[in-house]
Amino acid sequence: MDLAYIPSPSTGVIHLGPIPLRGYAFCIIIGVFVAVWYGNRRWIARGGTAGTVADIAVWAVPFGLVGGRLYHVITDYQLYFSEGENWVDAFKIWEGGLGIWGAIALGAVGAWIGCRRRGIPLPAYADAIAPGIALAQAIGRWGNWFNQELYGRPTDLPWALKITEGANREAGTYHPTFLYESLWCIGVALLVVWADRRFKLGHGRAFALYVAAYCAGRGWIEYMRVDEAHHVLGLRLNVWTAIVVFLLAVTYIVVSSRLRPGREEIVEPKAEEKEEKVEGLEKAGESDASADTESGTAPDAVDLGKDGKDVEHGAGKS
Repeated sequence: MDLAYIPSPSTGVIHLGPIPLRGYAFCIIIGVFVAVWYGNRRWIARGGTAGTVADIAVWAVPFGLVGGRLYHVITDYQLYFSEGENWVDAFKIWEGGLGIWGAIALGAVGAWIGCRRRGIPLPAYADAIAPGIALAQAIGRWGNWFNQELYGRPTDLPWALKITEGANREAGTYHPTFLYESLWCIGVALLVVWADRRFKLGHGRAFALYVAAYCAGRGWIEYMRVDEAHHVLGLRLNVWTAIVVFLLAVTYIVVSSRLRPGREEIVEPKAEEKEEKVEGLEKAGESDASADTESGTAPDAVDLGKDGKDVEHGAGKS
């Protein structure tokens, strides 16, 4: 008898009249908003302007969703294109199935397009949004809880996840790998924020640290999962992906720190030009005021009117 466990929702969708409200979609949407909000704060702190992160996210988010879905469908093609399966289900993104590897890869392409349009270096933008992406993943993983998917091996631990009988799943208590990854992603976000403040990471190294730290956790969490997956040399495909991407991220950190040490001084040229223009106007105003003082005139100087009376400039009816 299980004395304690984490219950699963009886359904992942609630119908508001004819409109279905899906928990998986809500988690993704909330995660995106958190990533943009926190990324905007970090971007402003780096010297950028408010709204830039959201403008670029308009490109990055759709690309990321398409990339995530493509990765899932390609690596789990048997779920959609095998005999007896309906290929139309490949487009039903609300039922779950987003590969983070594809989401980050294609999302980076969208971010590159947005950055190029704004004249912003992609590495600086990536550094700013890195912790926000980790937090978005932490929130998004709860969508798997709503769908009762991507759990681990059977267990009787007090924090086991209760899974009910359903299509392609057996009732029982399993390791809540969605929870493990959610907590790990929160830890990754905190690590990146701390390291960025401590070492002043720049030129994409904060983002690379996020990638490396996430892969380190994804490797052992993926190893615990029991859902169907392709295996290569006895390991799940995503475990190999995590290993390869981890090595690439660490290599980038080492090489980048040697070739381009320090952090970018200017992350958004337009913001810098705006500051210089404001400073120029302030100096021009100070120069005009100084010239008026030296010539003996003032904004409220007294002048002689046509009728011989003193007229005080600047006075008017109240």
